[in-house]
Amino acid sequence: MTITQLSYVLAVAEHQNFTKAAEKCFVTQPTLSMQIQKLEDQLDILIFDRSKKPIELTEVGKKIVSQAKNIVNESHRIQDIVDQQKGFIGGEFKLGIIPTVMPTLLPMFLKTFVKKYPKVKLKIEELTTEDIITKINDGHLDAAIAATPLENDSIKERVLYFEPFMAYIPQSHRLSTKKTITTDDLDIDDMLLLEDGHCFRDGVINLCRVFKDHNDDSFQLESGSIETLIKLSNEGLGMTLLPYLHTLDISEKTRNNLKPFSAPSPAREVSIIYHKSELKMQIIEALQDVISGIIRGAITFQNVQIISPIAK
Repeated sequence: MTITQLSYVLAVAEHQNFTKAAEKCFVTQPTLSMQIQKLEDQLDILIFDRSKKPIELTEVGKKIVSQAKNIVNESHRIQDIVDQQKGFIGGEFKLGIIPTVMPTLLPMFLKTFVKKYPKVKLKIEELTTEDIITKINDGHLDAAIAATPLENDSIKERVLYFEPFMAYIPQSHRLSTKKTITTDDLDIDDMLLLEDGHCFRDGVINLCRVFKDHNDDSFQLESGSIETLIKLSNEGLGMTLLPYLHTLDISEKTRNNLKPFSAPSPAREVSIIYHKSELKMQIIEALQDVISGIIRGAITFQNVQIISPIAK
């Protein structure tokens, strides 16, 4: 039994197709099939039910894949040990970032990080929290930046910063004359929200749910971007909540529409998250140091109340 054979098994389990798995592993399909066949013969079991389309794992195959993930992940630790011993911070690093963090945070830290750690080859993807968790568990992401806490036993979290919610209230709105607002002022029925799948949306709903029961069917206007929410609000279609960093680049014309919350301000916790196997920790720690150092000057709020990003 070899690490290579187990890697091939994981690829077929993921893609449910020998040809696609071979392409992802950069080998020919006959080579991949032969190695998996050798492993099955050695173990005297079938890992895959080849009669099914697409290919499915057998019951024992499911258990083997679960263990294979642990073995393959642990095998990567050897290179980590060597890199850390040499003080080397480099190589490919796959990072996921949620959509409501990506456009504001990435420009703030990327140039500094690349300059400080030129040997790290960052591959960055914008992904929802759900996709991030799946890819981390499947070994397709080394780490991610997301709203936390996630309450996921396979994921570890390191807090980067706390980002307050800010209310965006147009001049025609009932709350426009207030200098600050409280959570008691919020009415979910006139709140513009991001589309389902965004954890910031779930955070807003959780914030409002504490103070008012509601039916999800009451949401009439949802959008895939924060910029669109601002435009819809300017048209008098409701108010919205924004992450603090998104308000730093807002135009002077609309800045008067921003209202802070009374302390403690509701906020989201933003963390760098990674698998509990803790691979490539030297790069994760380097990212944490760079981002924390930069963000410290941008967000000075201390008295905050963390709102869960998990849909409830």
